[in-house]
Amino acid sequence: MGKKHIIQKTEKELIEERAKVDAKVQKESEAKAPTRKIRDGRVYIFASYNNTIMTLTDASGNALGWLSAGSIGFRGTKKATPFAASKVAEALYQIASKIGIEKIEIKIKGIGSGRESAIRSLAARGLEITSIQDKTPIPHNGTKPPKVRRV
Repeated sequence: MGKKHIIQKTEKELIEERAKVDAKVQKESEAKAPTRKIRDGRVYIFASYNNTIMTLTDASGNALGWLSAGSIGFRGTKKATPFAASKVAEALYQIASKIGIEKIEIKIKGIGSGRESAIRSLAARGLEITSIQDKTPIPHNGTKPPKVRRV
């Protein structure tokens, strides 16, 4: 191998490159920031035996952010615990406070152990809960029983 040649940029080139980077960062931050403050929102909580998933939407149902116990860092059976659900709710509150949401409607679905703790954690953070609605599907008459076994 021969000698390595290091290309030295001039001061003018460095200033131009810095301006390009600053413009790109400014453009990305404008894209991430909401155009207007949203006051009302909905939180959909799906609590299964294996995980707790929470979605934050505006009043018309457009998703603003979502989190799950697995995305925060819980693994295995720890994802389905009430502690994990409360941590998900805390993280979702951080997203809601950045957007400016003060009032929420909660729509909950599923029979996992994180249902109650997620709601309590959201209420403890200072969000005003206007309504709580349970959307868990309930079978009315069940499935048809199997035929009698013939031996």
